[in-house]
Amino acid sequence: MRSASRSEETDTTLLTSYKSALYPTSLPEFPGHLHSCRVVHVSSAPAAQPSRGVRALRIIPGLALALALAVISTVIGRFVPLVGSAVPGIVLGVIIGILLKPAVRLKPGIAFASKFVLQLSVVILGTQLSIGEVAHVGLESLPVMLGTLVICLAAAWLFGRMLGVIGDVRTLIGVGTGICGASAIAAVAPVIGAVSADVAYAVSTIFLFNITAVIVFPLVGHALGMTQHAFGLFAGTAVNDTSSVVAAASTYGSAAANYAVVVKLVRTLMIIPISIVLAALVGRGGKARRLVETAEESAHGPAPVRLSPWRVLRLIPWFLVGFVVMALINSTGVIPAAIHPALNSVSIFLIATALSAIGLSTDIAALRRAGARPLLLGALLWITVSVASLALQWATQGGQL
Repeated sequence: MRSASRSEETDTTLLTSYKSALYPTSLPEFPGHLHSCRVVHVSSAPAAQPSRGVRALRIIPGLALALALAVISTVIGRFVPLVGSAVPGIVLGVIIGILLKPAVRLKPGIAFASKFVLQLSVVILGTQLSIGEVAHVGLESLPVMLGTLVICLAAAWLFGRMLGVIGDVRTLIGVGTGICGASAIAAVAPVIGAVSADVAYAVSTIFLFNITAVIVFPLVGHALGMTQHAFGLFAGTAVNDTSSVVAAASTYGSAAANYAVVVKLVRTLMIIPISIVLAALVGRGGKARRLVETAEESAHGPAPVRLSPWRVLRLIPWFLVGFVVMALINSTGVIPAAIHPALNSVSIFLIATALSAIGLSTDIAALRRAGARPLLLGALLWITVSVASLALQWATQGGQL
């Protein structure tokens, strides 16, 4: 009986302990380093999304910083026309980004300036051309543009094997260098099922040489005595991201910028056939793998996506479509010629703002994580494409630049 009574007491004590654990009346006291722990009630309801007004307020601080740097870079560009406003903007941004590292609250505005503000500047540049000029420049640039693309992709395969950079990293760096930088990488990554780490390595590599191109290319153009037309073709075919193309070309001259954006437009459209070819290659090489993977992601990354017609159309950046639409509107004479200079100035200032924000986004840690070999591959491809662009232009235009 005594053992039965003791058993009942034990059961009662255990039940009381369970109730206390499940429904505590006060926070327990923990010894030592656990004393600061607290009970946290986690709600299963999804977190409410901030309103548009809240999101707009979050953008203001970082955007204001980018605008302030753009004002300073514009003043510098007035005193030193050779460098323009884009180069000082990105240099100032990089210095601040490395030395001071902008606070977290500035990041939404910096991201907004580096993306949307840049895209808006490209759309406004469309007001400086007619649709006939766009078509003419696009057709005229095809030999050099297609030639540099083929050379870049072949060099990526060759140099990648030599350096031991294989797989998705090599593909992403090659496509990013040959077509349009981070935009091409973002478009191709889901097609080939690249993991996020490989995408980050490729974007960091491309970013480094984008900044280098903005600073170096105008100096190369002046050293070679290139015309506005020739430099626009050079920048449009040899520089990676649209932001860097616009920045480098606008530093050289407004005519070069207009020409370079059109070349870049045609070059960006190459995302579509390249993505389709890569999807076909992945589809052929992934049949056996899919038999054993079922619905789970493989150890090598997420499953590649299938390219539907709608997904193919979405590969075309909206701001390049906007550029063509503005050129079409300008062709009708709706936009008065008297305001063309003002629109061009607005576009150049927005470019300086975007490039300042891009400089502020510099991530040295990401470049270190990428390692030496991907960076070396990016450097070799950047030099190869630059030399190929100049050589093809010289060959197709009677030995002149």
